[in-house]
Amino acid sequence: MPHKLTLEDGRQSLAAHVAAKGAEIRAKYGPAIGWAQLTRMLADRECVRYPCELAFDAAPLQPDECAYPEPKGERPEDGFRLCVHPYFSVDPDRVPLLALYQIVSINYGAFASPNDAEAFGAAVLGIPKEEYYQALCAMADEISTGHLEADSGEAGGCHCGDA
Repeated sequence: MPHKLTLEDGRQSLAAHVAAKGAEIRAKYGPAIGWAQLTRMLADRECVRYPCELAFDAAPLQPDECAYPEPKGERPEDGFRLCVHPYFSVDPDRVPLLALYQIVSINYGAFASPNDAEAFGAAVLGIPKEEYYQALCAMADEISTGHLEADSGEAGGCHCGDA
């Protein structure tokens, strides 16, 4: 009798796949991943499954959100507009850290978890997952408005890994 795969089997398979895909992309575009490499990756359908353009636009972002892949239509094939907070436009070599996290959502949709995004980004960059996570949190803290909301009891800053 064949083994019936579970949702957890699928999650584990995706986790292994995104880490392997990240290592593959690093081998192709690394070892240093900066602005030039990111723009080539976004145009490469082996890296980013659907058409994707990068825009420095905070309008579709939630408060304290650094980046978001905005769908251009009803279907993934219509493409995405990867919106990055304009604050980061002055330092384009840090933009790949934000974009890599979002590429997992573009490629795998809602099934991908924050853990998958962290594993993928870390693999592409060739750094430990915790180091990548901390870098994302530090970037989120740079644009955080949490200090303005201190009296309201709401927390700002890093929401990396929030589900």
